[in-house]
Amino acid sequence: MINVLIVDDDAMVAELNRCYLAQVPGFSCYAAVSTLQQARNIVMQHGAEIDLVLLDVFMQQDNGLGLLPVLHECSEHTDVIMISSASDVNNIKKALQYGVVDYLIKPFQFSRFEEALSAYRQKKDLLNKLDDYEQSDVDMLIRRGAQPVVETKKLPKGLTVQTLKMVCEWISRNQQSEFSTDNLANAIGISRVSCRKYLIYLAGIEILSTNILYGATGRPVYLYQLRPDQHMRFQKYCG
Repeated sequence: MINVLIVDDDAMVAELNRCYLAQVPGFSCYAAVSTLQQARNIVMQHGAEIDLVLLDVFMQQDNGLGLLPVLHECSEHTDVIMISSASDVNNIKKALQYGVVDYLIKPFQFSRFEEALSAYRQKKDLLNKLDDYEQSDVDMLIRRGAQPVVETKKLPKGLTVQTLKMVCEWISRNQQSEFSTDNLANAIGISRVSCRKYLIYLAGIEILSTNILYGATGRPVYLYQLRPDQHMRFQKYCG
């Protein structure tokens, strides 16, 4: 779980960000504070427990960017996404110089918020999963919007890019409903065993959700569906 600190002096905006955050899987609100001093205290005492800060710029008498050097010194592993109405070049330039991972200008839509957090989660997963990196891995970490590298590396033994693309195309056309291995196998004309391997793979990288349906007799049926929060990632991955 990715722990998030919300720093915004507007109670309504802070609550909105908290509600948005609750809708993105894998994230938890560690705390929400309204002053820069409160944020500094939490970072200095509990910085190791905070993965991400959602930070405003204009905060009454403070400038939220003042928290960035504190984070740099006290909690180097903590990342920042700026969420602010500040759209001038000086504030944005300073934020980028301190290495913020994204910058959202108020007002924004939930889809943009979700995009920012999903991209952050994917990059964090990549950093945690690999010990050595290829150039494409580094490109994923640095270039916003690049195709997720975890999914462009070699497929597990027995899987092919061509068949995976065919599986993804069918899922894309049927993403509004759950489906079984038999549904997929009958539709695309490959064996049930082969289909099962691809579905297990896609579920393993969290593109598909899995639901087990228990009947009165016989083996349980595994039902799959494209996860609602993975539509953008799925399109990039299978495009």
